[in-house]
Amino acid sequence: MELVERYLEHVRVEKRLAARTVDLYSLDLQKLTENAAKAGVELTRVQNTHVRRWVAQMHGAGRSGRGIALILSGWRGFYVWLARQGLVDSNPVQDVRAPKAPKPLPKALSVDDSVQLASYANGEADAWLEARDVAMVELLYGCGLRVGELTGLDARPSTAARGWVDLQGAEAHVLGKGGKRRTVPVGSKALDALQRWLAVREQNGRPSQPALFTGRLGTRLTAQAIWQRLRHRSLMAGLATPVHPHMLRHSFASHLLQSSGDLRAVQELLGHANITTTQVYTRLDFQHLAKAYDAAHPRAHRTKR
Repeated sequence: MELVERYLEHVRVEKRLAARTVDLYSLDLQKLTENAAKAGVELTRVQNTHVRRWVAQMHGAGRSGRGIALILSGWRGFYVWLARQGLVDSNPVQDVRAPKAPKPLPKALSVDDSVQLASYANGEADAWLEARDVAMVELLYGCGLRVGELTGLDARPSTAARGWVDLQGAEAHVLGKGGKRRTVPVGSKALDALQRWLAVREQNGRPSQPALFTGRLGTRLTAQAIWQRLRHRSLMAGLATPVHPHMLRHSFASHLLQSSGDLRAVQELLGHANITTTQVYTRLDFQHLAKAYDAAHPRAHRTKR
C-alpha cells in the first residue's frame, strides 16, 4: 500500500488532479491491491495474464465494459508511474482492453405514438407557434431529417441556402453530414403543415429572414430551441417518454424499414454513407417482428398445465 499512497500523493500534488478524481483512483488501486493479494503476487510482480484474468472476472460479475475501461485506465497510469520510478520493467496493463460494450439500439417511438405526436393539435396554443411546431414535427418524422438539417432549411432556394423545401415538387433538399446534399420526398401531411406555416410565418418574423423556421424575434430557430419545443409538445400530446428530434429520425427509419424491408432505400433517405450505419435499424425491425410473433402466433405461447 505504500506504493499506492506515494502514487496518489503524486497525482494529488504534482499532477494537481481534482479530489474526486484522486478518490476514484484510490478505489481502482484498492481493487488492484486486493486482486494481487488474492493471487499472492506483489504489485510490482503483476503480469499481463493476471490483469486479463481480473478483467474477465469483473466482466463475469456484471461490470460494464465502460466501467472496466475506467478501472484499467487507473491501473495503467499507476504502472506508468512505477516504470518511471524504475520499479517495473514493463506495464502489465498496456495491451489490455476492456470488453466492448454492446451498442444500444436507437430509441424509436411506436407507430401509434408517432402518429399521436404528429396528429396532436393544441387548440389553446398561439396559432403562430402551433403552425410552426406542427410543421417541424411533420418534417422530422415524415422526412427523417437531422435537427441540424431542419435548422438549415430556408423558406426558398438561393445560392446561399443550405437547404430548402420545394412544395411543388414535394421534395426537401438538405445539407447533411460531411457537406453532402441529398433530396428526400415530403409527404402530403408535411406539405399541408408547411403551407399552413408559410401562410403565417412572417406575422411574427422578418420578411427578409431566409430561415424556414424562426423564433419570436424573427431569427433562425436553434437546435436547442427545437429540442425544447419537441420535448414540451410530446408531453402535451400525452406521450410517456419525452421526445427529442433524433428519436423521430429513428422512428422514421424503423417504421419505413418495417413497411418496405428496403434497407438500401432507407440508407439513401437517411443520408448514411455506409450501409452498416443503417443496419442497426434491422435490429429494431426484428424486435418488432418478435413482438408480433409473440402476440399472434399460436406456437409462441407455452401451454398452460
